[in-house]
Amino acid sequence: MTTVPTTGAPPDERRSWLPMAGLFLAQVLMSFNVAALPVSLGGMVDDFDSAPTVVSSTIVVYGLAVAALVMVGAKLGQRIGWVLTFRVVIATFGVSAVMMVLSPSIAWAIAAQAVAGASAAIIVPSLVALIAENYHGGQQATAIGSLGSARALSGVSAFLIGGALGTLVGWRPVFAIVIGIAVLVFVFSFTLRSDRGDAAITIDLVGAVLIGAAIVVLTLGFNNLNAWGVFFADESAPFDVLGVSPAPVLIVAGVVLGQAFFFWTRRRTRAGQVPLVDLSVLGRSSERAAVYAMFVVVALEAALNFTVPLYIQIVQGRTPFDTSLAMMPFNLTVFLTATLVVRFYTRFSPKAIGVFAFVLTTVALVWLAYVVTNNWETLPTIAGLIVFGIGQGALVTLVFNVLVTAVPKSLAGDVGSVRGTTQNLASAVGTAVAGALLVTILGLGVGRALADHTELPESLVARVNLDNVNFVGNDQLRETLHRIGASPAEVEAAVAVNEQVRLDTLKFGLLILAGISATAIVPATRLPNYRPEEIPEPGTTGD
Repeated sequence: MTTVPTTGAPPDERRSWLPMAGLFLAQVLMSFNVAALPVSLGGMVDDFDSAPTVVSSTIVVYGLAVAALVMVGAKLGQRIGWVLTFRVVIATFGVSAVMMVLSPSIAWAIAAQAVAGASAAIIVPSLVALIAENYHGGQQATAIGSLGSARALSGVSAFLIGGALGTLVGWRPVFAIVIGIAVLVFVFSFTLRSDRGDAAITIDLVGAVLIGAAIVVLTLGFNNLNAWGVFFADESAPFDVLGVSPAPVLIVAGVVLGQAFFFWTRRRTRAGQVPLVDLSVLGRSSERAAVYAMFVVVALEAALNFTVPLYIQIVQGRTPFDTSLAMMPFNLTVFLTATLVVRFYTRFSPKAIGVFAFVLTTVALVWLAYVVTNNWETLPTIAGLIVFGIGQGALVTLVFNVLVTAVPKSLAGDVGSVRGTTQNLASAVGTAVAGALLVTILGLGVGRALADHTELPESLVARVNLDNVNFVGNDQLRETLHRIGASPAEVEAAVAVNEQVRLDTLKFGLLILAGISATAIVPATRLPNYRPEEIPEPGTTGD
């Protein structure tokens, strides 16, 4: 077996970590910005006198811009040159933060996040390409791991810093921090190894339209499953198709457009033309297994990050700061594991680490389903979050590293675009599926609980809308019951139903997530069974 590194760099060469400091901060830049948006929503609602649904468009626009343009961004980097492209988009990202700080209206804020999303669509693949250009071997594995840890670190810091600034000063200084990070990244970019673009590379406009439309339509469909209806259209749906919700219609349309993109890309490849993304990065089953594993683990993370805060903040009525403390064991564990797991690459193969990590996430979710209570500070709950964080952190770094080391350096940008597309879709799907599952389970649980609690008269249930299938806070429920003159016994019974049924729903949801995690264990056995020093030269092994 050939044992040369895939990056083509001398195996004994070690580079300074200064370039990686800039790339690490670039990941922090994107992650901090997107994590700061939810924290800033309340302040923007008050500042712009806009509805929360309108203000939340900043998050939607950013995500759609990244998802739709990431493959085009990869080709721009290959054509122009990664270092030059990286500097330009870091500058435009900084400009978007200036627009946020100075925005006089919500329209400016939405436009700012559109600019930030378009910039991030190029930053995402450039990080992979620049790591492949500047590092190899053990340094490359460590560098890739740092990107995963940067996401976790940014989420925690944005929540804590953003929450403190938003409470004491206002939401605008949060994005002043983004400006400062962008300036630092721009300065560090001059330590990156220079490269030259390839003017012969063309951008497949038809493929760009197909994949961009597919991702936008899929994301809109999944994100609106709860708002518009899982199957039948709700009143809030903008339209319906013979009574069917537009959400599943958009999902089907997105799948069809995605299939059309793959058909078109293969056709261009056979004709000897440059495709928007080189599908050879998914040519072996080990690489497809890595993408599937990445999708599952990111979807699980998104589902957990949606489910736990939903219960803590809405049902228990606790603050966002309480939520950040509850999720701190998970986020810190992801941060540490994503960085340290590379130390095990010399002893265990990607296959062994992947299977073990998915076993950990499955066991952790089952454990959480059994031990979770209304008190998130219990040792069993913290232990479950830590174990899940170990598995998740290991997988995020592992599958990314498998994809980067499996292809030549020239295709690193394509790997970056695949990573960006997969993570954006997985995040949208994980959040949407978690919401749809919880609402469905909740509907079954509420009906059974109301039938068991005969002390709650039907008239009270009808007036309070207790059987409304949604997550209602205990404090909000008590206030409503007192206002309509319910007796103390009826108030306590209703609150007990509300809290217990929604806790049971959370438990069932965690069990279902454990099942989804378990489905990835067998595919993880298709991950490569080599160690880093045994990585074959790309193209020398079949599958």
